[in-house]
Amino acid sequence: MTILDRKKIRPDILKIQDDSFKEQMKFVLQFIGLEENKQFNFQKIYAKLLDLNELFFKKKAGMFELHDKLTAEERTFLTGLLRYAMEHAAMQELENDPIPKEITIKSITVDKIPADWIIPSNPIEDRVILYLHGGGWVIGSPLTHRALNSTIAEATNLKILSIDYRLAPEHPFPAPLDDCVSAYKWLLSNGLKSDHIIIAGDSAGGNLTLTTLLKLKDQGIDLPAGAICLSPATDITLADDSYFKNAETDPILADIGAFWWNVVYLAGEDPHNPYISPLFGNLKGLPPILIQASTCEILYSDATRFVEKAKKAGVNAILQSWDDMMHVFQGTRFELLPEAKDAISKIADFTNQLFKT
Repeated sequence: MTILDRKKIRPDILKIQDDSFKEQMKFVLQFIGLEENKQFNFQKIYAKLLDLNELFFKKKAGMFELHDKLTAEERTFLTGLLRYAMEHAAMQELENDPIPKEITIKSITVDKIPADWIIPSNPIEDRVILYLHGGGWVIGSPLTHRALNSTIAEATNLKILSIDYRLAPEHPFPAPLDDCVSAYKWLLSNGLKSDHIIIAGDSAGGNLTLTTLLKLKDQGIDLPAGAICLSPATDITLADDSYFKNAETDPILADIGAFWWNVVYLAGEDPHNPYISPLFGNLKGLPPILIQASTCEILYSDATRFVEKAKKAGVNAILQSWDDMMHVFQGTRFELLPEAKDAISKIADFTNQLFKT
């Protein structure tokens, strides 16, 4: 059965999510219709996934146990399906609602990592956001986040370097983190000053934003001017009970069956490792950090607990929260969700303050 309680979700949010789900289902059907996927019984696998997801959120079984109840073939199929649906839905969205003509997109390679430059019409000179996309370390790409990145670039007048870091399960920890650190070093090697860079990301990308800061600090590399995290995952141990309680009001993460994503990213590593769960890191000396989240999503306590600990460590950590929003609502079109416009405006205020523009 599903975990989300639709009675607790705002009608406009439900409509946005239902419309998005219908669009993605078109591509799910395309994927399962491909010749190489006809051997898989999608309905059976999906029903199994929902059953396991229910056990997870009702705390009747942990993520490691439930991960093992999916076969390797089923996980491979689900990974391919999720990536296909997300990428194609993003392409359809960009066709329906094109990126403004004032935005320039340039594909490049950054130290062997595919990446996109998202460039506004009049960018502030020598100032850059390094953006790390979300997707649970399993899905997502610069393409899936192109609309969000373009909105941020337009609002901040900053160039954005959005990188296509390696994904689990093919490339588990530390590969994604290594790619993020490499991209930052690449910016430095190409003449960018550290205090002219902001690292930003959403969800798993928010996690990588914070773990990249910790890794750079430990390596003695000059830290960026600041960081921006949209609903970051900061505690992969899932120790806080609100993670489970908030599932019924999280229309993005509740029923996607993501309980096994953490496990494939960990690949046997201890989730208490600060480079995996930054909540457990030594946060002293980190630059200013802006974190935005919704009070009703499962990762809300990841945001609040990290900000609380960061402040105790002397970090200028700012939490901005909204009620009744979906996970990473900042990527929703402004005409559909005024709160998204408000959040993006606050991101611009933060970057302006960091760069004194």
